[in-house]
Amino acid sequence: MPDSADAARTYLRDGALPLGGGTHLMPRLNDAAGTDVRLVSLRKAGLRGIQVQDGSVAIGAATTLADVEDDPRLPYLSPCVRSIASPPVRNLATVAGNLFVPQPYGDLAAALLALDAELDVLDADGVRGEPLERIAAGGLPAGELVTRIRFTAPEQGAFRFHKAARRHLNSGSIVTIAARIAVEDGVVAGVRLAVGGMARRLVRAVEAERVLLGEPLTPEVIARAAAADAFEPFDDAYASAWYRARVYPVHLRRALLGA
Repeated sequence: MPDSADAARTYLRDGALPLGGGTHLMPRLNDAAGTDVRLVSLRKAGLRGIQVQDGSVAIGAATTLADVEDDPRLPYLSPCVRSIASPPVRNLATVAGNLFVPQPYGDLAAALLALDAELDVLDADGVRGEPLERIAAGGLPAGELVTRIRFTAPEQGAFRFHKAARRHLNSGSIVTIAARIAVEDGVVAGVRLAVGGMARRLVRAVEAERVLLGEPLTPEVIARAAAADAFEPFDDAYASAWYRARVYPVHLRRALLGA
């Protein structure tokens, strides 16, 4: 249990695993055979806290989901966080941990991807910035540590989040949609759309973004946008690949129009 991020990274360099809240990692370790497991707890590494200044938001990697949910400066993220697991889990689970859980989990990561978040990553040469989109696609090299997540707060009413699940609490996503969207003079002037549940990793719906840009935000335009990306949905205990593909257009419309 190191007392700094630098000390934590030193231990990770030797092949240990980072431990945030442990809500995803520990159940899997408990089920796995073998004893050669080394964990580095980030609880005392100074990576918890939320800073908001002039529209810029910085969240420490070990900040809990409950911290985000309860912060009055982040009201746009509260519905997203409340859709994740249950209150006891949110009291333990960390923001950075949510970035690395497999689909169909990682709903906060979808929201942060839509917000074009950047990660502070600590490696042997110091801290560097990495777009979350790059890490979501390629992962993080062993021995490196996310220390902070940074993004610009959305304008009022510009952020949309919608999650379809089997039940209200403790359920993985069937489809998760997060969007940062600007509408000016009746047409979409800017949009960034992140989708969970429709591939084995979080993805940006870049073709849907192209369809929406410059168009009015109507059910007809959204239906065309929903058909634009070639996703690779999967079967799991929550839904079949067929069902995910079938309901995605409905949930995209609900996310963007609320109906």
